[in-house]
Amino acid sequence: MSKQNVIAIFDVGKTNKKLFLFDENYHILSEESTRLENIKDEDDFECENVHALTQWINTEFEKISSLDDFNIRGVNFSGYGASMVNINETGEPITPLYSYLKPFPEELKEKFYKTYGGESLVSKQTASPVLGSLNSGLQLYRLKYEQPKLFSQLKYALHLPQYLSFIISSVMASDITSVGCHTHLWNFEKNKYHDWVVAEDLQHKLAPIYNFDQAKNIVSGTNKISVGIGLHDSSAALIPYLKLFPEPFILLSTGTWCISLNPFNHSTLTDHELQNDCLCYLTFEGKPVKASRLFAGNEHEEQIKKLADHFNKEVNYYTEVEYNPSCLNRLQRIDMQKSKGSTAMLQQSVFEKRALTGFQSYEEAYHQLLLDIVSQQYYSTQLVLEGTHVKRIFVDGGFGKNEIYMHLLADAFPDIEVFAASMAQATALGAALSMHTSWNKKSLPNDIIDLKYYASARHSIS
Repeated sequence: MSKQNVIAIFDVGKTNKKLFLFDENYHILSEESTRLENIKDEDDFECENVHALTQWINTEFEKISSLDDFNIRGVNFSGYGASMVNINETGEPITPLYSYLKPFPEELKEKFYKTYGGESLVSKQTASPVLGSLNSGLQLYRLKYEQPKLFSQLKYALHLPQYLSFIISSVMASDITSVGCHTHLWNFEKNKYHDWVVAEDLQHKLAPIYNFDQAKNIVSGTNKISVGIGLHDSSAALIPYLKLFPEPFILLSTGTWCISLNPFNHSTLTDHELQNDCLCYLTFEGKPVKASRLFAGNEHEEQIKKLADHFNKEVNYYTEVEYNPSCLNRLQRIDMQKSKGSTAMLQQSVFEKRALTGFQSYEEAYHQLLLDIVSQQYYSTQLVLEGTHVKRIFVDGGFGKNEIYMHLLADAFPDIEVFAASMAQATALGAALSMHTSWNKKSLPNDIIDLKYYASARHSIS
């Protein structure tokens, strides 16, 4: 019996490390997940155990290479951003895989921005707010000045997705989706490394940039395998939509953070946008994606705990609440046009200030909560929508499954088609699709995304 051709995708998140096998129609045939215990760095701050992660990749790759039923034709990787693995000449990590949550030294921060023109200028040029260690280029800057002895041993600082690929391919590479992921490394205006990178002579510590389709061919047993260079996870999740929908759209990716991604907005970030948590990513083809962020998933989680406590319900009772238009008509709607220029829409929870004693039932209070969240979401999404001809908004993640949220979002954008979009493992699927021509002779299927349309019930939500 002939083996089935598949592509393997290692999808490494902060919490879960997953391995998928996709067939040639991009159906998931196998899925495995594991969690690795964090360790502490030299400052006693929690970080990823890069050695355990390396061992897991190697062990799992050996397993799938010897499977009787499948012929591994390709392998690719997706991973979280703002994280670098510092390797020496032989490819061994010489530092911990520092967490992007680790506080950045204030004195070093002041030195950096004073030297290179100030926070506003650097942020505009690199299309990223000032985020400390989340600006992963500053991690390399920190290593140079705080640990010069280790820095002298550094061959390359590889972004995490490219390190994952290096484990299998032995290719030391950089990828534009990682370089362009709020790193402070890339000058979006000049489309090259920022001047500060050259001034600090750090460009030699960053591996050559490879195109997404520059796969390395290796042999494992009897398999000839194309190995991709890896992708930043947020950029990978966009790929299925970019492949299937040429008309302008926004992808609203909802989870703890709700991120509005507009691949059709190429304008330079303004001070106002930067102050309101906007930034730019780069697609796998090197094109800018303007994005805005809202902490809406976290707000939802916090408020449903309070609702459950006040109304004596289970925490997940909200899943039983049905969309009720007449209930919404009785509630307090925010005039979005008047609040359009208010940063408070992003920085504060409107619902947090409401007295729960003013609601007759859990259902009524929950509808108000989602009204307030969608009001904030309208403002956040509007930041990246303006000036573009977006025709559709695709919502994936948790809120895409929430009927009340989706109806309210459709009301908020009455002139745009709003869809709940679902697919199996968008990030891993995107990493697989980016390698389509390297391993798959079939045509790209057009049924990999399920869409549910929500029509607007009102002209506006004011």
